[in-house]
Amino acid sequence: MTDLGVAVVVEDDVDVRNLVEAVLSQAGFEVHSAAAGREGVDVVRLRDASVVTLDVGLPDIDGYEVLRRIRQFSDAYVVMLTARTDELDTLTALHTGADDFLSKPFRPRELRARVAAMMRRPRQDSRATPPAGSLLSGPEAAGSATPADDSVLRHNGLTLNPETRLIVVDGSATSLTRSEFDLLHALLKGAGAVRSKTELVRVVRGEYYRADAYISESDERAVEVHIGNLRRKLGENPLEPRWLQTVRGVGYRLAPERGQLSQRT
Repeated sequence: MTDLGVAVVVEDDVDVRNLVEAVLSQAGFEVHSAAAGREGVDVVRLRDASVVTLDVGLPDIDGYEVLRRIRQFSDAYVVMLTARTDELDTLTALHTGADDFLSKPFRPRELRARVAAMMRRPRQDSRATPPAGSLLSGPEAAGSATPADDSVLRHNGLTLNPETRLIVVDGSATSLTRSEFDLLHALLKGAGAVRSKTELVRVVRGEYYRADAYISESDERAVEVHIGNLRRKLGENPLEPRWLQTVRGVGYRLAPERGQLSQRT
């Protein structure tokens, strides 16, 4: 196995499959492939893949179902590839647990840059099960799940540790995808500053999206989906936000501390 690990290409179109295999091989991955969905799930499991590229339109089961099955046992980075341009496909992919998506035809350099940006994120993330004894309540939870570290962030009963990529809410560990974790981390670091959707797209996509890069409405809608998923997993009521406050027409910011809220009422 190479230093970057294993990549699995799940694609029924031979030409596209060969292209993606070449891109990932040149990037430094050990590459395996599958031409159908069920086979792809088996290869990802067998090879312990680090990265998966997944076609939406497969001959047996569609890419969304393949992704659901992969997410039951794997935290691999997943890039969905689709020939469709419907925004619904993009949102479905993100809801199902994809890390990124690309529409066909795509530029090989863009695929490689997207994968490189994902690989720069820490491999260990908030899907990991915390050690025994860490699911406590009250102040003990923050202490057990987070060492004494200035980088640890706490807000309204939530603790985020960027080193272990663990989230604890009211004493219970919460599982987030990489994109959800990175968005929450960015908003917590902002300490109440408004972050535009454009800024948050760059948080999700990494360095590939430079300051002068074009960001589409679909990219911004993807951020909205991630925020919606975050709220659902954190158990937050968007009408009375505890952590993620919407700034209409702009983006999002961290909700005020509970003490500040009680002082205003």
